[in-house]
Amino acid sequence: MSVYTDLGMKQVINGSGKMTALGATAVSASIAEAVGIATRDYVEMDDLLKITGEKIATFTGAEGGCPVVCASAGIAISVAALIAGKNLSLIEKLPNSQGLKNEIILQKGHAVHYGGSLPQMVTLGGGVVVEVGHANKTEPDHIRGAITDQTVALMYVKSHHAVQKGMQPLATMLEIAKAANLPLIIDAAAEEDFKKYGTCGADLVLFSGGKALGGPTCAMVCGRKELTDACQSQYKGIGRAMKAGKESMIGLIAAMKEYGQNLLSPEEQKEAMQALLEGLAGLPGVKGEIAQDEAGREIYRARIQFDPTLCGVNATQVAAALKKGNPAIYTRDHYANVGILQIDPRPLLPGQVQQIVKGLKEILIVK
Repeated sequence: MSVYTDLGMKQVINGSGKMTALGATAVSASIAEAVGIATRDYVEMDDLLKITGEKIATFTGAEGGCPVVCASAGIAISVAALIAGKNLSLIEKLPNSQGLKNEIILQKGHAVHYGGSLPQMVTLGGGVVVEVGHANKTEPDHIRGAITDQTVALMYVKSHHAVQKGMQPLATMLEIAKAANLPLIIDAAAEEDFKKYGTCGADLVLFSGGKALGGPTCAMVCGRKELTDACQSQYKGIGRAMKAGKESMIGLIAAMKEYGQNLLSPEEQKEAMQALLEGLAGLPGVKGEIAQDEAGREIYRARIQFDPTLCGVNATQVAAALKKGNPAIYTRDHYANVGILQIDPRPLLPGQVQQIVKGLKEILIVK
């Protein structure tokens, strides 16, 4: 039993990934304890904001940091900081940025929807998105040609949601931004290498704290100190509507302290997924393999292909049936339309590989 089943809700097995729609992360006991302790006491929030920013800077290797409640808030607050800086009158004016430099240049293949619209989050911060290039091809001249005296920053999205071919790489975006004397924001929400992006030369980088980091609902912005300080100043403006609470900041600090201790190694991921595939061996119309994350991260998932002419159901039907069960099993179904489901080993709890095998067999054998 859990607090969720006590409410009459079904148990959920998350084979999809660190997904916001499924609660992102099941935190460790020590992180949960830190959050619980934080809720039972008082603190001067301005001081906690600054101290958490310092902890973020140390953790990422950047000059400064700012805690935020989620990565989406990090986008809005970063954009607001670049438009308004620390000017209180401008901070209180946003998201109305009329008359201010407010254009954010974004490759068209990076204008993604991740459960929310990335361009909308930019707009919440007062930014005006300028999409450049095409959905499958962006040239450096597309980016350079879009820079005007209204451009306040360039933005790069490092995500499996973004188009992976035909887009200009981070190195090119950094080069163009530097040549134009413009800041670059990196949305690295689900990335696992916090030092790499915190020290790559970008001006502001945002990470989710509830995904790869393994914390509660929280996130962080790191980068140049003058800019992360400006991010903290947005708590007097739009940041007030998306403020990180004391429990969020303490949970973030606890997760940074603990990071790396409970991660599944690539070998452990492959071992878990091999066990899953072996459990499905012999089922008609089902083929499986282990595949690396499409964005190049060190994540190894089970990739299962369904041939409906042999197994009687297609991948979309399998995914839907798994969700309707109790426990509800969620797969990674981005490619269900081409007959493929994936299982991510990272969020699985003990014994759940076997439960997924059982759930799949019940659907396929019945059919």
